[in-house]
Amino acid sequence: MSKYWNSKINSATPYVAGEQPKPGQKVIKLNTNENPYPPSPKVREVLQDFDISDLRLYPNTGSDIVRDAVASVYGLSRENIFVGNGSDEVLALCWQTFFEKEYNTGKSVLVPDISYSFYPVFSSFYDVRCESVPLREDFFIDPSDYCGRDCCGIAIANPNAPTARLISLDDIRKILDSNPDVPVLIDEAYADFAEGYESAASLIGEYENLIVVMTLSKSYSLAGIRMGFAMGSSELIEGLTMARDSFNSYPGDRVAQKVAEAAILDREYWDRTRKAIIATRKWTSDELRKLGFQLTDSQANFVWAKPPAQIDAQTLYNSLKSKGILIRYFNKPSISDHVRITIGTDDEMKALIDAIREEL
Repeated sequence: MSKYWNSKINSATPYVAGEQPKPGQKVIKLNTNENPYPPSPKVREVLQDFDISDLRLYPNTGSDIVRDAVASVYGLSRENIFVGNGSDEVLALCWQTFFEKEYNTGKSVLVPDISYSFYPVFSSFYDVRCESVPLREDFFIDPSDYCGRDCCGIAIANPNAPTARLISLDDIRKILDSNPDVPVLIDEAYADFAEGYESAASLIGEYENLIVVMTLSKSYSLAGIRMGFAMGSSELIEGLTMARDSFNSYPGDRVAQKVAEAAILDREYWDRTRKAIIATRKWTSDELRKLGFQLTDSQANFVWAKPPAQIDAQTLYNSLKSKGILIRYFNKPSISDHVRITIGTDDEMKALIDAIREEL
């Protein structure tokens, strides 16, 4: 609290990111869903060849080379793509652009009650009423819960976080068909790790109210450059652009744009590392189940696990931390009996399993 802060900041409850190790501290970091593999070798080439004199100039406002790269992958046009400073900024701009203020309509944006914890933070900070929709007991999102509701919008992470559950494209169609007059946001930060799933971006030509948000932090190994993007109708993208230009018209720097373009277009490397993570996820899930853990069927680059009866989730988190292994624990009533574990390299996951076996 401060007398110099306005009432909004004095009452804010910010998002809490996963713990970051201190400089020089050696840990196995399995708590923030980063990719364990380096970015595409094409990124190194970009950095080696980059002309630093270009940094004296402002970057392209729209990150057009990134928009074109994304468009080529998803069969869209540049006008269907918006690029921002990480998907968190893109999501924040979506909240400001598409969801009405509470005092304007009194309607709510619908979000799952267990999901990305930034959603209620955005809602509070931008004065949008947020209604939490309960998950099923098995942690699945029930699309019927989002149909026939009087709301100002819908935001769903798919696969959901931290539960790692996926709903189908048919389920997304059902939600879109039932809500033609409000924006429906599908946050696909982890969708590249879902086996057999086709991105909801394939529906953009059919639904003018669909906005799909993705990040380069996960499947492209580029959490360090902070770049994400949204895909939607040209009308939705125009709105996002207006919001951006009312806040920060240069969100993507020159280096980040070049790096992002190279990584997106290297489809062979992207697919190889993505499949490696999926294979390690399967091995890790099998090993955890052998140790008595209960897991959802993960379609992300992490697993959502309930430890066996002899050790509770918080104790496991603290014990692993003391051994130099960071996982994520959420001290919230509905999920305090679970932990979220990022999929690392094969060696990192073997070290994790060995450490858990010792604890048990």
